[in-house]
Amino acid sequence: MILHDRPNRRGPSRREFVSLGIGAFVVAAAPLLRSGRPVLVRRTVPVMGTIAELGVVHDDARYAHRALDAAVDELVRVERLMTRFRPDSDVGRVNLANVREAVAVTRESAFVIDAALHWAEASDGAFDPCLGGAVTLWDVARRREPPDPVQASHFAGRRLYRALGLDRAAGVAMREEADVSLDLGGIAKGYGVDRAVAALRAWGIRNGLVNVGGDLYALGRSEHGEPWRIGIRSAADPSRLAGTMLMSDRAVATSGDYEQFFEHAGRRYHHLLDPATGEPRHTAAHSLTIAADDCMTADAAATALFGRSHDAAVTLLRAAAPAAELLHLG
Repeated sequence: MILHDRPNRRGPSRREFVSLGIGAFVVAAAPLLRSGRPVLVRRTVPVMGTIAELGVVHDDARYAHRALDAAVDELVRVERLMTRFRPDSDVGRVNLANVREAVAVTRESAFVIDAALHWAEASDGAFDPCLGGAVTLWDVARRREPPDPVQASHFAGRRLYRALGLDRAAGVAMREEADVSLDLGGIAKGYGVDRAVAALRAWGIRNGLVNVGGDLYALGRSEHGEPWRIGIRSAADPSRLAGTMLMSDRAVATSGDYEQFFEHAGRRYHHLLDPATGEPRHTAAHSLTIAADDCMTADAAATALFGRSHDAAVTLLRAAAPAAELLHLG
């Protein structure tokens, strides 16, 4: 299913939704005046550099909050393991180690790094989890003008992911070049969502939502007993919807250039870098949405495919993740 952004399209407006989604998605929830059981119990927390919103459908609010506690704990735990901003995280320790120094990492980090390297190879380097140096250089949240072109070109076409050694069975990672800077920002958030969902299931929760800054998993059904109705925000006008979809036990993730960026000399410089050039990707499309069975796959695919044409994105997706699908490109 492909949903295109049609300005004159008659679809649900923002007023027809009670928002459970910050960022890329809006989620249909119960009308504000409705009462009865079960109810949707919500939680909003800052984590992973964004806002996480979680919801659980249950007839016992106290039990629901305990389940939400467990889900939030998983998000925090994954962030501590895989953030590049902590020197004691697995990622931080790899980046601070000497070249060719073996670093022991947890089984989970090895799993996510391995998946990231898979997407790097599958995308011919369009997804590069070792480009943290370029991400730091651009720092679009603080910059107001591009960095020196010579500095940016230093990372162009390097395929730095090939200079990261990983022995998943032994749980060991190793930088083989000094410029390798591991950054799992394009995949670890999705993995965190998956772990949060697993925590909810461990508490016996069958229906709920986990949305972490545009990476979302719809668990079971809404409080109405129907699939969750997810609205994809329009990149051109976030107050409108580009389309809607019904989801149950499925993940969805969006990459876009409209939330983290600065503008300079008439060009938008966003956070999605092109490893071939060492600078933000040039693209006519402003957002891309992927659905998959798990959020880690959807997250990585949305990052790897952003900037490609529809046909090229579909071709790569079929090869790298046949069960995933392109929902929106616009």
